[in-house]
Amino acid sequence: MADEAQKEAQKEAQKTEGKGGVFRKCLSLRMTVAGAVVAGILGGVIIWGALNMGMEYTNRSDFCMSCHEMTIPFEELKQTVHYKNRSGTTVQCADCHVASSKTPTDYLFKSMQKIIAARDIIGHIKGTIDTPEKFEAHRLVMAKRVWAQMEKRDSKECRNCHDFNTMDPEKQKDRSVVKHEGAIEDGMTCIDCHKGVAHKAVHQLLEQEQAAQAAQ
Repeated sequence: MADEAQKEAQKEAQKTEGKGGVFRKCLSLRMTVAGAVVAGILGGVIIWGALNMGMEYTNRSDFCMSCHEMTIPFEELKQTVHYKNRSGTTVQCADCHVASSKTPTDYLFKSMQKIIAARDIIGHIKGTIDTPEKFEAHRLVMAKRVWAQMEKRDSKECRNCHDFNTMDPEKQKDRSVVKHEGAIEDGMTCIDCHKGVAHKAVHQLLEQEQAAQAAQ
């Protein structure tokens, strides 16, 4: 009888120990999962922060100027109302060529712009536009590339600052009011009319190219 009672006691102890072991295993598993989640969140924040820091660092005009050929268009920008004006507002390279994000979905576009910008690094290494003469030779090609991109995005680079809905017609010239009203009705976008507002105008080059194409 004593032996049976001892065996029963051992069985009960084993059951209790087994339940405790399962509990400890579950607790350990939960702590492992929680630790992995926390580590993942922290890692994501660090990676996102590093990417965003890199994005903003390379968006600085000083960074663009590190390639000396970019000083040519930047000096042109400095002579325009987009750089110096009575209200003291100033746009930088990235405001038009990367388009500072106003919506979260723009981050992917900005990232793609950085990848595409690798072409500029290759051009810098090859010396494609490293002299004023070379820059002028490629000016229209580069301008048309930017125009096409802005037209595709409905001039969002412009509309980050300018908006038809918030324009005050009473403070605009009559000609501007008529043009803007017509643009709205015809579904036009900013860059359709406002080419060459931040850099040297290339209208004559565009007209010459179009005339040459028409003559063929």
